Amino acid sequence: MRKNQHYTIHELGYDFFSKTITIALLKDRENISKNLKFIPKKVIQGKSCIGLVFDDPKFTYSKYTVQKNEDVTTIAAKFNVSEYLLRLKNDLHSFYGNIKVGKVLEIPSNYCKNILLYLDEKTLLPVTISIYDDAGLFENYEYYNVKTNKKFGAEDFGKFYKD
Repeated sequence: MRKNQHYTIHELGYDFFSKTITIALLKDRENISKNLKFIPKKVIQGKSCIGLVFDDPKFTYSKYTVQKNEDVTTIAAKFNVSEYLLRLKNDLHSFYGNIKVGKVLEIPSNYCKNILLYLDEKTLLPVTISIYDDAGLFENYEYYNVKTNKKFGAEDFGKFYKD
């Protein structure tokens, strides 16, 4: 893994996905009821899960002209889109430096076209998240053995933290 090129465990937390989904839904507020649907419950990892599907029928790409000191990471953050999609659409698979000023890139209109999300019915925390672009699946996350509200004692904290 290279510095600043992959998600950390903190970035892949639930907060990242909730912000991403929220931004996607707010981009087309008037169609939230059409774009976000419940699907039948499913048992995953022995848990009864509620299914949600987000679909962005307006998903497309637009042109963007690169500014000074921009790279794939900064542009993806600027537009809240996937670095992977930027790299794929613009043939930047192995390019990790600043992109030449004035280069025109294709930028996705949203982080993704579709999201399939299953939430644990008891905790309402994600169990699986599958993310699709216009060509198919490009990210999949599965959460195992998630413990909620675990109490940490001084002995737990001391095992991992040294001042």
